Amino acid sequence: MGDMGAGERGTTERVLTLLGLLQQRQVWTGPELADRLGVTPRTVRRDVERLRTLGYPVHASQGVGGGYQLGPGQALPPLLLDDEEAIATAVSLLAGAGGAVASAGDAALRALTKLDRVLPTRLRHEVRALSGSVESFGGGRTPVDPKVLMTLARACRDEVEAGFDYPSGGEVRGRRVEPYRLVASDRRWYLLAYDLDRDDWRNFRVDRMTEVSARTRRFRPRAAPDAAAYVQESVASRVYPHQARFLVHASADTVRAQIPASAAVVRPRGSERCEVLSGAGSLDFVLMHVLLLGHDFEVLDPPELGRRCRVLAERLLSAAVPLTEATGETAPSR
Repeated sequence: MGDMGAGERGTTERVLTLLGLLQQRQVWTGPELADRLGVTPRTVRRDVERLRTLGYPVHASQGVGGGYQLGPGQALPPLLLDDEEAIATAVSLLAGAGGAVASAGDAALRALTKLDRVLPTRLRHEVRALSGSVESFGGGRTPVDPKVLMTLARACRDEVEAGFDYPSGGEVRGRRVEPYRLVASDRRWYLLAYDLDRDDWRNFRVDRMTEVSARTRRFRPRAAPDAAAYVQESVASRVYPHQARFLVHASADTVRAQIPASAAVVRPRGSERCEVLSGAGSLDFVLMHVLLLGHDFEVLDPPELGRRCRVLAERLLSAAVPLTEATGETAPSR
């Protein structure tokens, strides 16, 4: 395509200026906009139609107090931000992505990677300086360095290799990976990546990474597992020496409200039952957690856990103090 002509450039700049004006104030009259833009009211009407074609719902009303108004639409069209608004938005997203707001962090990071594509270089140092003054307090997700999140998000987006140091087997080792997705749990951030040295998929805790960098070497995406499901099952089960599966007689929604997502994978089995997959250092620990949910359940796997249930049940029965010994009252006849 050839270069944009001067007339087309002028029209584009004027339409963007019109959009900026409509975002600044609730209602503008046609003559006011024509005066600001230095054009005729007829040109304003044509430019309004151009904005509507781009997806901006510009409403026009007649009479006293009438004029042009930018309203909500069915889809979100591009936003027009000035420098101060772009800086404020980026800093807020950095805080949300790196802080303890579990429900908003992943959405904040997605929005930040989109903003990162268009943020002018001259504004980046201001964003970095301001983000250093933003902190949070309270519980929730383990905080991570927003700059590390951004480095990994860019590497996922641009399909370039990433490198970092990571603790493993009591020592810190360098890892070289193809990064695919950042996954936010209720407690932490994880990176799903293909480990080039181990030739397999791995997930890494972002808060444990150091010396994180994006490389220049590009990679061709592989057929990847579902990122959220892979990371959740790994965190809740595969990392532990013992895993167990249960059929719980309650809906999946009910059980998910009782168990953190990082502690178990809950899959629906109809409307009134669900399968729970979890892991721990001992099977007794997993069993007690499922027991304390307060629902009837069955052990699906492993078989030895079913036998362990009988042993523990007998132990609990033998620990029960007879009513006559506890209160001195006569036990009721059967």
